[in-house]
Amino acid sequence: MAENPITDRRVKFDFEVDFSNGGGIQGQDFRLDMAGENITDAELADYIIQDLRLLMVGEVRILNKEIIAERHKRLATTSRFIDLSHIIEAGMITYKGLPAPVICDFLSREASRKLYAEGTEFNISKIEMVSNTGTYLDSPFHRYEQGKDLADLELTSLADLDAIVVRVTGMSGRAISAVAFSELGNIAGKAILVHTGWDSHWRTDQYFEGHPFLTADAAEYLVKAGVALVGIDSYNIDDTNDGYRPVHTGLLGANIPIVEHLCNLGELPDSGFHFSAVPPKVKSFGTFPVRAFAALG
Repeated sequence: MAENPITDRRVKFDFEVDFSNGGGIQGQDFRLDMAGENITDAELADYIIQDLRLLMVGEVRILNKEIIAERHKRLATTSRFIDLSHIIEAGMITYKGLPAPVICDFLSREASRKLYAEGTEFNISKIEMVSNTGTYLDSPFHRYEQGKDLADLELTSLADLDAIVVRVTGMSGRAISAVAFSELGNIAGKAILVHTGWDSHWRTDQYFEGHPFLTADAAEYLVKAGVALVGIDSYNIDDTNDGYRPVHTGLLGANIPIVEHLCNLGELPDSGFHFSAVPPKVKSFGTFPVRAFAALG
């Protein structure tokens, strides 16, 4: 059987570096993976300086440069983070009827100067807010008195979860039923993020009214499927037109954390990334803001 042709490209070259304070270094037969078809001497010089962490560089000379067909040697280490959290600001209303956060100084920089040596100052801030502020995570304790609180949650249930985005931005109506999840295949142990696009109304009156939500049968389906976490970029994962909360009841009853008020889900691929949303370890607390994010790559 014929071997597959090598499509990777590497550059082979020698280099000489002169230092501005005298002396220098040389390298022969240096090889570097290439992303494209060509690379300039200036780009190679910048790479040498950065990779070898050189300082006080005067001149870099690239010699005997040759582009060769050779498999890449360095493992890909690039990753990209997508922030999925709203900014928390003083006066911001997250949930209608709940107070906005108050953010102020406990110890101002000016006041701190009296406590430290000359030229040394600090700020210690103070925030007063309800736990349902910004992008937040619900633990079972939010719904159930005997449920796990924030301090009881294992990091394995919150961080670096294999994730899938379910897109319902073009749907008619507000209710998201089990049908939206029925063709995902095996989703056990995964974070399911529901992309409704409702985050576009954040910080407007529209955000509080007529929002998309999951139905009771959707929650039942996700529980039976064994998902690890469910998030949504909407005002609430439940319908708020009545006092029932079947989705909170079902998911939290099965120890599946919920993340509400996500944003930027439109920037994510449908799969192939990891999701994290870790709150502080607070005892007897059911809900708290998180810095939710996706890791791509």
